[in-house]
Amino acid sequence: MASNRVLIRVDDCKGCGLCIDACPVHVLDFAGELNAMGYRPAHYKEEGCTGCGTCFYACPEPMAITVIRNIEGLEEMHCPVCGHTVKCIPAYRGGPEKICIECLNPCNSENA
Repeated sequence: MASNRVLIRVDDCKGCGLCIDACPVHVLDFAGELNAMGYRPAHYKEEGCTGCGTCFYACPEPMAITVIRNIEGLEEMHCPVCGHTVKCIPAYRGGPEKICIECLNPCNSENA
């Protein structure tokens, strides 16, 4: 069974809750802390995502939510920000580098 994941760019989220209301399996909630803009962002509960993408389509912020399907198939690399070997998304949002699915920062393949 494939494991899916919702990635939320915390500082891009305005805390409107549309993604939370739209999620058919209720795997999103509001975070416990405010983001840098003073909003309470959405937060993924870390399991149960079906990969449907409803949250992505409900979100009015273009870069705030990404749904990743089948994270088991992703390459593991070293993330200099997390300091761990983590799954990385190839060419995230059209960029040249792979991105850590934990912190959404570039992974560094040289240290893997």
